Amino acid sequence: MRRKSVTLQDIAEKVGLSTASVSMILAGKSLSRFPDETIDTVYRVSKELGYVSKRAKKDRRILLIVCPSVINPYFATLIQGMEQEAHVQGLGTMLCTTYWDTEKEKRVCEFAKEPTVGGVVFAMIPQQPELVRELSATVPVVAVGDKQNELGLDTVDVNNYNAGVLVARHLLELGHRNIAYLCTSLNSEHSARVRRYEGLKAQIKQAGTEAKLTLFTREIPSLTELNTIDIEHETGYVLAERCIAEAPEVTAMVAINDMVAYGVMDAVKDGGFSIPGDYSVCGFDNIYPSSFGGVGLTSVEHFIVQGGRSAVRLVCEKMSKKPSRVFEGSGVTRIEYHNRLIVRSSTGIPKSE
Repeated sequence: MRRKSVTLQDIAEKVGLSTASVSMILAGKSLSRFPDETIDTVYRVSKELGYVSKRAKKDRRILLIVCPSVINPYFATLIQGMEQEAHVQGLGTMLCTTYWDTEKEKRVCEFAKEPTVGGVVFAMIPQQPELVRELSATVPVVAVGDKQNELGLDTVDVNNYNAGVLVARHLLELGHRNIAYLCTSLNSEHSARVRRYEGLKAQIKQAGTEAKLTLFTREIPSLTELNTIDIEHETGYVLAERCIAEAPEVTAMVAINDMVAYGVMDAVKDGGFSIPGDYSVCGFDNIYPSSFGGVGLTSVEHFIVQGGRSAVRLVCEKMSKKPSRVFEGSGVTRIEYHNRLIVRSSTGIPKSE
């Protein structure tokens, strides 16, 4: 039996407004006449009931992509993978950047409630999972990022703990016993950074008391992230200088990602040292410049393009279902790509004492 289409009258009766008022709100006309709470309620109810206007039948094929920034090739590559799949699926896309600003993330979540948005893909683990879980009750949402059991969202997972284990194992097998982890802001809002650190620490602990992991971090406010184009390279450079000055026993530096690792490599070379003769350097993400002959950075491959495409396929599956099937009692879907260590010329046996 064919399901009856939801009408403006259905929404009006549920929210206690006139059909004309509901029509104006959904069309985005004269919104100043209505309280924000009323507008939010109309948007929410229209989603819950599965209402699709004639105009929105075309416009709702818009997929909202949310990412911290596009300066890091990791995110640029991930987004390109998403764009590739969106093209195949016949989706239009819109990109929003947050620069790790929680207020911006809140505004993005509010915007995502617009009837014209059909689905949302986060290119990172949201900083405010509870807010995004609330959003996912009315809009299909998928996140790409760290493997976490408690997130409560559909995800394409990167096992960052295992990535840290792979790097530590590689350096220990080469003979390194004094290793440093160089990281941007390290806190619960950036779980991937924490999990990589935990993986490194656990593997190095298994090597015995003669092995040591030293931590160097730098807090980066969101406004600095926005206004400093080369913030990750700069951070790697500054932290490597600190490491060289404060921990002369270190023979290997592990950067939170490849962009930070490039700053580390420049600081090492500018300090008159060689790679890997004096210091081995590792990164994470295996972004495409890391394979260039002049870089040759040992890094962990996360299969970025494939992950981006999988995220869009997953959100499309949710968009194609009836609202009651998507949002009521749905389980959580996780897709995980296995990490792979790519060894290049930036790592070698430690220098002789």
